[in-house]
Amino acid sequence: MDIFKNNNNIIFKEEIKKKELPNHIAIIMDGNGRWAKKRFLPRTAGHREGVKRVMDTVEECGNLGIKHLTLYAFSTENWSRPKDEIDYLMKLLVEFLRKKLNKIHNNNVRINILGDISILDKNIVEEIEYAIDLTKNNTKLELNIALNYGGRDEILRASKLLYEDIKNNRVSINDINEEEFKKYLYTGNQPDPDILIRTSGEKRLSNFLNYQIAYTEFFFIDENWPEFYPDKLHRVIYDFQNRNRRFGGI
Repeated sequence: MDIFKNNNNIIFKEEIKKKELPNHIAIIMDGNGRWAKKRFLPRTAGHREGVKRVMDTVEECGNLGIKHLTLYAFSTENWSRPKDEIDYLMKLLVEFLRKKLNKIHNNNVRINILGDISILDKNIVEEIEYAIDLTKNNTKLELNIALNYGGRDEILRASKLLYEDIKNNRVSINDINEEEFKKYLYTGNQPDPDILIRTSGEKRLSNFLNYQIAYTEFFFIDENWPEFYPDKLHRVIYDFQNRNRRFGGI
């Protein structure tokens, strides 16, 4: 069944409430520029519209009872983009935090960053650190923002941290297994994503959560990120709930 051909959005939302919800949803928010180009607008207009879908998605995940949401905001490879676009994205991030942080906090959402933000401008780091500190005790939804993030880089970082702990006798190499290694990742003790969504029709992972997505269910969607309204999230969850996840079994 093509979940995007049925327009009865109410049915999907009511149906997903009857079954077990995913614990963790990860999203590659792709297609802001293409959305803008189709409308003869500058790419910046697409990024600004995309921020609106971020808030829509955060609020809907909280309303549904999803506990973890990871959004791919800026990758380690995105530094190759034009400087004016990068500057605009960083400006948009600061604007988002300043305008939406109180609403996020009041909705009991905890903000967490995946990636190395130490190389960002000081004012950006200060805004991020303030948001993290303000929301650190919130429990309804953990919002992971992948910022200057790369999946391979994350694995290398985790390996170095583990090596230091082994070298300093804080952990025995004989005690290391998959679950112990996962504690050294940015996602720490969070569950692996149940669902990975990528918008804009691209069908690749782009160095995102390489370790965590071993048994994640993938959803590649033709619509661009600014078109990803909550009804599309409902349809993805509905499809996920009707898949047979065997985890290597029969």
